[in-house]
Amino acid sequence: MTDAARDYSETLFLPKTDFPMRAGLPQKEPELLARWAKLNLYKRLREEARGRTKFVLHDGPPYANGNIHIGHALNKILKDVVTRSQQMLGHDSNYVPGWDCHGLPIEWKIEEENYRSKNKQKPNLSDPAAMIAFRKECRAYAEHWLKVQREEFKRLGVEGDWAHPYSTMDFAAEAQIAREIMKFARNGTLYRGSKPVMWSVVEKTALAEAEVEYEDYTSDQIWVKFPVVSTAQPSATPGLGDASVVIWTTTPWTIPGNRAVSFSPKIAYGLFEVTDAPAENWTKVGDKLILAKNLAVEVLRQARVTAFKEIATISADTLSAMKCAHPLKSFNPGYSFAVPLLAGDHVTDDTGTGFVHTAPGHGREDFEVWTANAAKLAERGINTMIPYTVDENGAFTEHAPGFTGKRVLNDKGEKGDANEAVIKALSEAGMLIARARLKHQYPHSWRSKKPVIFRNTPQWFIAMDKPIADAGGNAKPADTLRARALEAIKMTRWVPPQGENRINGMILSKPDWVVSRQRAWGVPITVFVREKGDGSVDILDDERVNKRVAEAFEKEGADAWYAPGARERFLGELANEDWHKVDDILDVWFDSGSTHAFVLEDPKNFPGLAGINHKRDGGPDTVMYLEGSDQHRGWFQSSLLESCGTRGVAPFDAVLTHGFVLDEDGRKMSKSLGNVTAPQDVIKQSGADILRMWVCASDYADDLRIGPEILKTTVETYRKLRNTLRWMLGSLAHFHEDERVAPEKMPELERLMLHRLAELDRSIRQAYADFDYKRIFAALNVLMTVDLSAFYFDIRKDTLYCDPISSQKRRACLTVLDHLFRATVTWLAPMLPFTAEEAWLSRYPSVDGSVHLQLFPQVPVQWRDDALAEKWRKIRTVRRVVTGALEIERAGKRIGSSLEADPIVHVSDPDLFAALVDVDLAEICITSAATLVSDEGPAEAFRLPDVSGVAVVAKLAEGTKCARSWKVSPAVGSDPQYPEVTPRDAKALREWDTMHSRAAE
Repeated sequence: MTDAARDYSETLFLPKTDFPMRAGLPQKEPELLARWAKLNLYKRLREEARGRTKFVLHDGPPYANGNIHIGHALNKILKDVVTRSQQMLGHDSNYVPGWDCHGLPIEWKIEEENYRSKNKQKPNLSDPAAMIAFRKECRAYAEHWLKVQREEFKRLGVEGDWAHPYSTMDFAAEAQIAREIMKFARNGTLYRGSKPVMWSVVEKTALAEAEVEYEDYTSDQIWVKFPVVSTAQPSATPGLGDASVVIWTTTPWTIPGNRAVSFSPKIAYGLFEVTDAPAENWTKVGDKLILAKNLAVEVLRQARVTAFKEIATISADTLSAMKCAHPLKSFNPGYSFAVPLLAGDHVTDDTGTGFVHTAPGHGREDFEVWTANAAKLAERGINTMIPYTVDENGAFTEHAPGFTGKRVLNDKGEKGDANEAVIKALSEAGMLIARARLKHQYPHSWRSKKPVIFRNTPQWFIAMDKPIADAGGNAKPADTLRARALEAIKMTRWVPPQGENRINGMILSKPDWVVSRQRAWGVPITVFVREKGDGSVDILDDERVNKRVAEAFEKEGADAWYAPGARERFLGELANEDWHKVDDILDVWFDSGSTHAFVLEDPKNFPGLAGINHKRDGGPDTVMYLEGSDQHRGWFQSSLLESCGTRGVAPFDAVLTHGFVLDEDGRKMSKSLGNVTAPQDVIKQSGADILRMWVCASDYADDLRIGPEILKTTVETYRKLRNTLRWMLGSLAHFHEDERVAPEKMPELERLMLHRLAELDRSIRQAYADFDYKRIFAALNVLMTVDLSAFYFDIRKDTLYCDPISSQKRRACLTVLDHLFRATVTWLAPMLPFTAEEAWLSRYPSVDGSVHLQLFPQVPVQWRDDALAEKWRKIRTVRRVVTGALEIERAGKRIGSSLEADPIVHVSDPDLFAALVDVDLAEICITSAATLVSDEGPAEAFRLPDVSGVAVVAKLAEGTKCARSWKVSPAVGSDPQYPEVTPRDAKALREWDTMHSRAAE
């Protein structure tokens, strides 16, 4: 074969790899999942990590109800990145997934799917057999969705003990939850009380704050008169005897429950007389009204009063001694009681009248101000009993005389007839001065999406401020649940740090914890009580009874509580006493708040979690809780309170929170808006690693956005990273271990890349320790696309492809590529586990190997060379000017490739010039030649405005184009055996031919 006919491409060391350019993740990822399952990767990870410091991410249980959504995907991906990265940092990083399986949503689905939709009567749950059968339906429903969600979570690439998850409906879990509530009974903080709670009429149960969301709602608003009937000094303020205190409310239906009016000593009040008003007006000329001075004008405008005058200032002392008549007194004699005025910190003059209608059975602040004044009220002869004016169906009881049976809300959550009935009665009694409608934010059940009401109900509470008794029944005055929780918050690491202030504020203001629900599917409040006659109860404290309950639950589950004869079975010898079994169930937040007790502290069922030595206790091990920021009032809080109440400490050492997922325009996702991004769709189209990249590239501490355009950008970024890995893999096909070059023998450019690895190793390890994944992703993205693809690889392609096989520079470059590949793939592995595994196995084929069994590489600190990095920063600055000059030449079609150029680089900056003197400028700029000149350069030379002291004159390279490397050089043809190539390429061809001729012998 003559050189003229030779195909030089055969002689180039071009990249060779089976790692595909097109990812095909939707097809490849399931193959890798199957491989990990076959390897039993989770078990291998535990074996590899045995004896290391533990890092346990305790799973906040998702609800086993329906397919996962994008919020689930964000949460589980973050958890997986945490556990994988902590494992690769050198911990025993264990993750046991779990599910929350009790509660109203599942009951709701069973009632809808199995009964309402089929026009079947809901079972009579007072019948033990029916109750147990209904609970079995709920259990089966939860089991179904647990299995569905498990497969969907696994498809995200989440590694964990999927074969042995926990669920709150496991018999062992139900037994431990019962033990936990019995601990609160024993330490004296569990009690039955009567307080206003948020109540869902539709769902027939009390709701916790975490189960409520605020939506727009149109309420009736009314301004009502409370006639003054007595004052301490009636003659002190003329006209006060026939005046009225005016209140404003958006819940007219609570007026029958009114027992007081609250005011603020900090507000200035006045007595105002109406001097002009329309004849048909509710408010008449001569009416005297007591109002906050700042609000009088607005109130009287609402009352259509056209003229008025202030006739006196009313002091706080006068108000505190005042009594009013109930506005419904003339409507029904059942309201013939005095209404006192009480000072309250919750009263403001921002809106309303400066007075707050106080119905202690229908509001937390109303209840608190009423009970705080109970003793003084009793001394004044006022009955302090709080009425039960509304029942579980939202209907008025006999405690609302004249309105019994009227509905606040109907069974569908729609407005009933109560408001209109009350407004009509007030109007006929002459106590109404104005009415209107107000659109405002109002609490709704997040399940039924229907408004809730506040109603006084008997519920079970855990006291926040009662001293906690020890095993001997002794209690320290300051040792309360609130105090313990506030102290535990200080001992916890919060990520981001502002989470500490948020939960601290919530605990400071939290009322007693309502733990009861009036439903069927859950763990019962496993206590026996005896009525005391005043509404309170004695709770049985008997270790034998408690033990029988727990042992039965271990074997049969909580259904045992509802079985025929359960009372007698558990009470045993006490069955003939008047102890009654409580049939309320525990709030699901108590269930999930107890997970630490039956997962982290159960070595029998979860042996991999045995022996945790918490950092909070001075040990080395970390338990982290990770959920959305709403869980400061949900799972984080219930877990904190449950553990502090029973163990005196928080169950966690660290808490990480993330934001919510919105659409690309920052709107909440909704099927009606058509802006929902389903993780299943993204996985089907692009792969789970694309979702994972989106999560890791985002600031999860804030709300995240996702949609078609954002995903399109993510896919493009992924494509660039993948191609960088692919090029490294292709080039490393020519690397041989015996050709490895020591760092001290490498050219500067290679040592610069090692410096970048050492620099990044420190920052990436720290960022993984800080859970700052966006910083890691940004750093790796810059490394792989800017430092490597656009700079180092671009420069070294000529060396790798064209240098002789014996070239020390080529071998040094391949050595560096080996280091770069191992580092980048392992650093990426927690974030992109599928892609990292695919690349790793392409480089290191193995039947049982995995990148996820690796630790992050130990990059030698001596590779770091800040002086070298500073020198090359200057070189890259000059290179940028050269590149800019060549781009203009290329745009003007004066050159095609940069190899056609021989730029003259004028450098007047002495520091920049000194950095360039010992550098092959043509190699760095990827030109065939380059000339460095120490001067300002001609006026017409190319310059960049942000780089002073550098000017470039582009000119064509002289010589002949090399047929192999395409460089233009006068030396082409100087080797007569290879007349079409440069001497460097001739040497490469000679070595190539020799090698192949030997191979052919």
